[in-house]
Amino acid sequence: MKAFIVDRYRSNSALRLGEMPEPEVGDHDVLVAIHAAGLNQLDAKLRDGEFKRILPYRLPLILGNDVAGVVVRVGSKVRGFKSGDEVYARPSQDRIGTFAERIAMHEADVALKPRNLTMEEAASIPLVGLTAWQVFERVQLKKGQKVLIHAGSGGVGTFAIQLAKHLGATVATTTSTENIDLVRSLGADVVVDYKKDDFATILTGYDVVLNSLGKDTLEKSLQVLKPGGKLISISGPPDPAFAKESGLNGLLKEVMRLLSARIRRKARRQGVSYAFHFMRADGAQLSRITALIEAGALRPVLDRVFPFLATNQAMDYLATGRAKGKVVIRAG
Repeated sequence: MKAFIVDRYRSNSALRLGEMPEPEVGDHDVLVAIHAAGLNQLDAKLRDGEFKRILPYRLPLILGNDVAGVVVRVGSKVRGFKSGDEVYARPSQDRIGTFAERIAMHEADVALKPRNLTMEEAASIPLVGLTAWQVFERVQLKKGQKVLIHAGSGGVGTFAIQLAKHLGATVATTTSTENIDLVRSLGADVVVDYKKDDFATILTGYDVVLNSLGKDTLEKSLQVLKPGGKLISISGPPDPAFAKESGLNGLLKEVMRLLSARIRRKARRQGVSYAFHFMRADGAQLSRITALIEAGALRPVLDRVFPFLATNQAMDYLATGRAKGKVVIRAG
């Protein structure tokens, strides 16, 4: 089958279009013909080798972490899906590979596609949807609490704003001037134009901050939290708890401890907490997201859709940082 492949880790390198073996289908697997795949910053980081120590993939690697498509075959012990089902998923981290014609996934990672979405729209949801869902579940976000979501016009941001509003939180976000109307339309109550203002001097008394940006923004985010507040970062640095959950060896655990020592120390001094979150595949959670989408509580935000053969151009566009919502590739 045709696929876009990483042969060796190298920053900003093009993916190779080539032939790869058909996926093996285990007893609990579903084989899906891919109709669309979402692009994420994670794809670029994997291609560049940023996670090669903690996610030791065997190369060549098919890239891609979001998928929507049709089930073409199921394993002998699969009970939740059948051939012909329209599904979507974020494959488990050890079985990624959605920039291809087909993929096999464990049925526990898969959910039925929302009936009111196109394949392209559905493919934009799983990774960012599960990220926001798991972060807010982790911090037990409640009605009436205040949450700051950085980069509100990005893939995670556009979904997280909607989910936080659905949960009853007051939502602040940072974005650029040209995206203010977009984030307000998604439910943001307070919008900080980072080109004009410093969020750390405007916002105060927040319960949660969801960070997807760099070191400077991460550290300044501590200032807006009230005592007992929680700073969750999906862009790093990884912390010892993540290393333990991931079963990393002693050396890598020590590396994670050192990488996050500064931000954890500063958080403790201010009476708040810091944690790194790396989302996990979960078909059951995705099914709950499906229900909210079908009820009209959440909607996808797509920026551009590229044809499959233009996957490298799609990756280049994602790298510009100008996308509003998600970038998706479609089959054909």
